[in-house]
Amino acid sequence: LKVVHKVSDGVIQEKVVAQDGNGLEIIRNGNEVHCILPDQKSVLVEEWDDQSTLFSTLPSSEIRFGSEYDVAVVRADRVAGRQANLLAIRPHDGYRYGYRIWLDTETGFPLQTQLIGDDGSAIEEVKFAEIRLNTQIQASDLAPSYSTENFRWLNQSSRHVTRSVESRWESEELPRGFRAVSTHEEKMHGSESFVTHILYSDGLANVSVFIAARRPNDAQGPSSVGGSNSYSALIDEHHVTAVGEVPAMTVEQIATTMRLR
Repeated sequence: LKVVHKVSDGVIQEKVVAQDGNGLEIIRNGNEVHCILPDQKSVLVEEWDDQSTLFSTLPSSEIRFGSEYDVAVVRADRVAGRQANLLAIRPHDGYRYGYRIWLDTETGFPLQTQLIGDDGSAIEEVKFAEIRLNTQIQASDLAPSYSTENFRWLNQSSRHVTRSVESRWESEELPRGFRAVSTHEEKMHGSESFVTHILYSDGLANVSVFIAARRPNDAQGPSSVGGSNSYSALIDEHHVTAVGEVPAMTVEQIATTMRLR
């Protein structure tokens, strides 16, 4: 991937370009995101309310080092031709992964991150091969590489309705350190029923729980892709799915212990 990232007056602007495959480009201006699919001559318009994906692996200000994790500066290193400090974040239990983060010595920018399993090996890795920091970014650097004049535009921002609620659902055996940080109800376009979405976090690891009315042939049990795991269970005539970049035991425990208060 090639990434151009700029923050102006608190507004994130990004351009992400796939260097192989179908030439996908993602253009972000604030919360509005355009996913350009040149092979399909289409532009998918979405809304994102999260932070830049460049910093998604960094701890939030609410993480409690010394309680759920230990952090240590391991050594000075070099990544993408720049001096870096390697940080090791080690969990106290098996309910969360560890992390290795290489921070640029001059700016603190994450040049490389690894998700670490309980055996000490890297499950996932994001690493810059080449990077230029604090450079002057022109408007043209953030513009699409393709003319989208004759492309088909698909607006996804209106595909679902989201509202904040106080849910009656909670986990009876939530792993230590996790807490509910947000609860929403979401209704997809064309559906009459809402799905409850509860986000649990320990400040670094996140688990999303989705609760919907039970339907025939709802999937049950575990599933995994890379470092992400999910677990689905049927509880009180509801289909409950927990998913997150955490060990399989974490999502299973949360999903199977969700109860209505």
